[in-house]
Amino acid sequence: MAQGYISSLAVADPDTTPRELVILGSTGSIGCSALKVVRTHPDRFRIRGLAGATNTVLLAEQAAEFMPPFLAVLTEEHARDLRTRLPAGYDPKILVGQPGYKELATLPEAGFVLSAQVGAAGLESTMAAVTAGKIISLANKESLVLAGSLIRAVAQKTGAVLLPVDSEHNALFQGMAGHDPAEVNRLILTASGGPFRGKSAEFLHNVTRSQALAHPNWSMGAKISVDSATLMNKGLEVIEAYHLFGFDQDRISVVVHPQSIVHSLVEYVDGSQLAHLGIPDMQIPIAYCLSYPRRVRLELPSLDLTTANTLTFEPPNENLFPCLGLAKESLAMGRTAPAVLNAANEVAVAAFLDEKIAFLDIPALVERALGAHLPVEPESVEHILDIDRQTRALVQTWISPA
Repeated sequence: MAQGYISSLAVADPDTTPRELVILGSTGSIGCSALKVVRTHPDRFRIRGLAGATNTVLLAEQAAEFMPPFLAVLTEEHARDLRTRLPAGYDPKILVGQPGYKELATLPEAGFVLSAQVGAAGLESTMAAVTAGKIISLANKESLVLAGSLIRAVAQKTGAVLLPVDSEHNALFQGMAGHDPAEVNRLILTASGGPFRGKSAEFLHNVTRSQALAHPNWSMGAKISVDSATLMNKGLEVIEAYHLFGFDQDRISVVVHPQSIVHSLVEYVDGSQLAHLGIPDMQIPIAYCLSYPRRVRLELPSLDLTTANTLTFEPPNENLFPCLGLAKESLAMGRTAPAVLNAANEVAVAAFLDEKIAFLDIPALVERALGAHLPVEPESVEHILDIDRQTRALVQTWISPA
């Protein structure tokens, strides 16, 4: 278990001291769920900053409700538009672009940061929060996929704490609480299987954008919904678990669990397995991280196993969904390979959502990018981002040749 991240956490009692919180990605699905938690427990949390990229309409609504002194958006144009939408008499500082996000992530006034940006765009601000020694609720798995070793090294120096928001890793975190990591035999990540579980290869050749976005259990953004459909999301989570908990790759397994009730399992050396069960709602892992080491009551229905009926489990089909295998291959390659995997996947998913390529072109492009890359040891975040840019440009030429 990542002792340097979790066991060192010592914070003020949330019953008496509100936690000063920054949310990076407040207008996305994770950010909106986090604000539901804050709304339920206004005495426990105080919003100091919100970042909403390009969604100035929703960000303005959130800002008007929580009145944080700092906001952040992607461009100066978005900043001007946001300013016109804020209520009279409310004059927050509006930060812009990556420098603005990094400033927001390192505010002295806020000890807690929820990193919920989508994709590689979240790396710089996450690293800024780690460098500043913040307590980070991490929903941006790509930060660890791209720069896990660098983030771990910096966290050890600064005392930063990473708490996993992803439901699967949060379940593992809870399943290991109070136990000796040396007694853990295996981590088992569950996957819903996405909307195409059990479909044929012929069906996958003709998948549409709307079909890929129709996740059977979770309400998520477009990119992560497609990643769930290809099983790339589970592959990225294998890499994330490797960096979060420090277990070798061969001790991290994936099992398909269509009902999304068991969120992951921890297997111990005596053969016992501890499972985390709950309804599929991201407020649960978000609240656990924001309130850690305490729990807070949520306005959610309880899990009723009598109505859930059958819980089933099956191995993933990596022949039909090769993205999972490609992610594991990139982890085995190490160094900059996972960054290439992620960059190629982000470009391919965006092209699929724009209806420029077919569904099965996504793994084909990722595999081609990995095959074209010679992994090297990452020297810095800037080096990783340079590899990211190069990979994106290369894959884009394959999608849209000049």
